[in-house]
Amino acid sequence: MYKIQTLNNISVVGLDRLPRAHYEIASELAHPDAILVRSANMHTMDIPATVRAIGRAGAGVNNIPVQAMSERGIAVFNAPGANANAVKELVVAGMLLAARNIGQAWQFARGLEGDDTTIHKAVEAGKKGFVGFELPGRTLGVIGLGAIGVLVANTARALGMRVIGYDPSITVRSAWKLEADVEAALSVDDLVSRADFITFHVPLNDHTRNMINAERIQTMKDGTVLLNFSRDGIIDNDAAVTALDAGKLYAYVCDFPSNLLKDHPRVVTLPHLGASTREAEENCAVMVADQLRTYLEDGNVSNSVNFPEIVLPRNGGYRIAVVNSNVPNMVGQISTDLAQSGLNILDMLNRSRGDIAVTLIDIDRPCPEDTAQRIAAIEGVLSVRCLGGKGEG
Repeated sequence: MYKIQTLNNISVVGLDRLPRAHYEIASELAHPDAILVRSANMHTMDIPATVRAIGRAGAGVNNIPVQAMSERGIAVFNAPGANANAVKELVVAGMLLAARNIGQAWQFARGLEGDDTTIHKAVEAGKKGFVGFELPGRTLGVIGLGAIGVLVANTARALGMRVIGYDPSITVRSAWKLEADVEAALSVDDLVSRADFITFHVPLNDHTRNMINAERIQTMKDGTVLLNFSRDGIIDNDAAVTALDAGKLYAYVCDFPSNLLKDHPRVVTLPHLGASTREAEENCAVMVADQLRTYLEDGNVSNSVNFPEIVLPRNGGYRIAVVNSNVPNMVGQISTDLAQSGLNILDMLNRSRGDIAVTLIDIDRPCPEDTAQRIAAIEGVLSVRCLGGKGEG
């Protein structure tokens, strides 16, 4: 029986992927094997020693101490792309909000007073103050071409926009999905100097913090629109407001309200709605629940932010899953311990990522407890799990 602790409300659709015959799921659990989380801050949490995996029902993992988990041999999973359509739709809505001055026009209309005749006259007199522009022919710059960025780029092309993208680490999978006529920018500076709209789909880290600052804003076209549905901190808000006041920027649409931004007439701030759809919450929960299950039961890893991707099909036999520091001769030492116990290796796969390596070994009979303890005692081994035979859990 595996124990899964939930730190937030996780979609029932996702939790149902974990059969109750083999999984106990609760918000309060002693000795959990894994944790499911959405937005709860885990940096100050005392994470039990029994935890082997953390699943984030979303894309960003800023609320999880990933480095500390890596040092403990704990896999951290996320759900990249599961909320991509939800964010894409909000980005498109943000472009329309900015281009057509919808927020300001709505505020104007809500403030109208008098009888209907008076309101109609005020509408005709006031609507000229909200004249906007259309999207076809405009240039959208997309920084970050992962699952969300690719969907945004392709949708913008379908709307008749020219699209420029920048992502120095774009994956082959994303590149295949990208429309062929999306242009590649040489750098962030190249992109921002050519775009009418700029949208960001990158994590917040030391390389992306204040990516858009006063200096970069000055290289933009006059009347550029900034859209940030990624992470607060990627845009220097003080610099953006200064540029809006000076008329350099046309509008700023983001998902992160603050006292500086929320009342500015050229800013539209939304309360972090990027992934707030029922569909996105369900998709994220399903993806991360599936990943946790296959990791706990089979040791296979997909969509981990700190472990290598590794998939070894279960063709029979009993499995040992080892997480260790990525150092020489680790597989040799593990194999030697298995041989000393008279265990025959049926299949084996080893993968590494940075400082972490994962080794999956299928053997012909159950791994004795003393053998597992000897492997665990090898210097650099972070965790050892004996997973039983195929179908045993």
